[in-house]
Amino acid sequence: MFEMVSSSCEQTEKIGENLAAKLSGAEIIALFGDLGAGKTAFTRGLCKGLDVKNDVYSPTFAIVNEYKGKYNVYHFDMYRVKTMDDLYSTGYFDYLNNGVLIIEWSENIESILPKDAIRININYGEKENERILKFESVGELNRI
Repeated sequence: MFEMVSSSCEQTEKIGENLAAKLSGAEIIALFGDLGAGKTAFTRGLCKGLDVKNDVYSPTFAIVNEYKGKYNVYHFDMYRVKTMDDLYSTGYFDYLNNGVLIIEWSENIESILPKDAIRININYGEKENERILKFESVGELNRI
């Protein structure tokens, strides 16, 4: 596990962009954090690093946004997922091993996340725009 500190939304995006360069195309990136912590900002940067040309926005109501870039990217919002039936209705299992899955509100499906999922906790720091990103289960990716 290691931590990184971001002092701005742009820096959070840059951290995501740096991670993208180390992906092979079939990772699951599980994001944890409070509302407004920076999960979507991190995802925007990751998508930029994967050459996604579309605007990246939170899939709050769509449940999943699909992007094309270097790899297929599937951006999930699991905020409203409370049961296995809810999870099945998102199509989550159909997307596994078909691209990079980025999952916001992973705490709602933590028990079914693969052991090799990259877990990133994004928390508020002490300063107004500061965020603390804690990376777990990064395997070969090492430091970003």
